[in-house]
Amino acid sequence: MNEKLKAFERLLNIMDELRAKCPWDQKQTIESLRHLTIEETYELAEAIIENDLTDIKKELGDILLHIVFYAKIASETNDFDITDVINSLCEKLIFRHPHVFGEVSVKDDEEVKTNWENLKIKEGNKSILAGVPKSLPALVKAHRIQDKVRSVGFDWDERSQIWDKVKEELHELEREIEVEDKVKMEAEFGDLLFSMVNAARLYDIDPEIALERTNKKFINRFNYLEEQTIKQGKSLHDMTLDQMNEVWEKAKQFDK
Repeated sequence: MNEKLKAFERLLNIMDELRAKCPWDQKQTIESLRHLTIEETYELAEAIIENDLTDIKKELGDILLHIVFYAKIASETNDFDITDVINSLCEKLIFRHPHVFGEVSVKDDEEVKTNWENLKIKEGNKSILAGVPKSLPALVKAHRIQDKVRSVGFDWDERSQIWDKVKEELHELEREIEVEDKVKMEAEFGDLLFSMVNAARLYDIDPEIALERTNKKFINRFNYLEEQTIKQGKSLHDMTLDQMNEVWEKAKQFDK
């Protein structure tokens, strides 16, 4: 524990020095750091998807730096400091875990989630969905919305029931495509995506990670297609779709 405290104290001292002596660090504000923090968060997510523990450690450090940076800036205007941030977090964790720090008993993690949402209402949130950030990417937001309403029992009795809903939404989309109503097509496509995210949740699949893995798989296969085409002295622009598909099938074998 002493080594951890020393390491954190060292970081705080370095932050003080940077803020006092580095022109770039001196110039930063809470607003100017925002987009950098988002970038660092995505880099952490990338490292987690790759299961690269070295990179995860590095990206966690970058995010920790941002937390300390925000607190340092706020301390200069006497709004709050890192002590306030940590104490506020500790108090919230204790309050929201009465089954650990109090006398409440729970039977499983689902009951913990339900209690968590109920406690957030007591803290002042007017709605179960009030805690879903508006700026979340749509795919992540859909997953969070569904996870939150599940905590109060708004969910399917059996997870297999979701597939009837997926089929229903697909058929509704197909109907709108036939009449080429752009507005309704978009609406039905959104409903289909939402139901697919729901299916992912029910089967314990992270839709963001699943889609990103598919993105990476497609990129790798397409890169292989380009490389093989160049080796043959050809250009993708001059190839037929059948010719490209022939190489694409080899890329799939290369994946395996």
